Amino acid sequence: MADSPHVVDVTAADFARVVLDGSRERPVLVDFWAAWCGPCRMLTPVLVKLADECRGKLLVAKVNTEQEQALAQQFGIRSIPACKLFRNGQVVDEFTGALPEASLREFIDRHLPREADQMAARAQEMLMHGDADGAMALLEAARQADPDNPRVLLAYAQGQATLGDIAGAEQTLGALPAEEARQPEVLAFRAQIHFDVLSMNAPPPEALEARIAANPADSEARRQLAAYLVMENEMEAALEQLLALMQKDRKYGDDAGRKDMLLVFDILGGDPLVARYRSKLFNLLH
Repeated sequence: MADSPHVVDVTAADFARVVLDGSRERPVLVDFWAAWCGPCRMLTPVLVKLADECRGKLLVAKVNTEQEQALAQQFGIRSIPACKLFRNGQVVDEFTGALPEASLREFIDRHLPREADQMAARAQEMLMHGDADGAMALLEAARQADPDNPRVLLAYAQGQATLGDIAGAEQTLGALPAEEARQPEVLAFRAQIHFDVLSMNAPPPEALEARIAANPADSEARRQLAAYLVMENEMEAALEQLLALMQKDRKYGDDAGRKDMLLVFDILGGDPLVARYRSKLFNLLH
């Protein structure tokens, strides 16, 4: 590996800490490579150069696919070099092959934090501390300063949702370009809104549990309980409820159990639960 503080080797043992957790602080570009791969050797010095130029705003994490075959399989690596860019614990962009320096610089620049991103981050902290008016004013200023920044639009929508303006949040998300609207962090947020609305209009969890105990075929109660569990971050319990809903009543809500499971997968991103429950879902469908 190159001698750079901004380029590190990662393994399955530290991938979650370095890449998933680290990408909540700054973008992390994961380079899947192997020693025998000529294009990989061409790409590495360019990555090192650009990472150093970013001065800590970007981390390059290198995964040796010969030594970390399970990681390569987990992320569907079929040819190398393959690079995946992580933000907030999820893949938000990727490319394969040894890009020319100009193309690689353009790829990285799209994801580097900008001044408006820092304003949005401060606004989210203000929201957490109860200063809703100040937070939304700062987010509006960030929108005005950088109107084409999709991360600011997403932060603004998250602020609206936090304040209970679900319709406004959905309208803001609707302003995202089609490509940005398909980004994992946007899909995850849309899924969270979906479960928030479901739980908002439901009886208390204890009442739903009692209904299910009295009548295991109560599909509405099971779906609403799953929504509560998602909002409480009890994802495995939520997936079990939705799997049971699929087993008992595929027709309910136009196959709501399956559709809601897919939305939970959007929220979980690269969590190992996704692979486990995708397998259960596949077995149930076949």
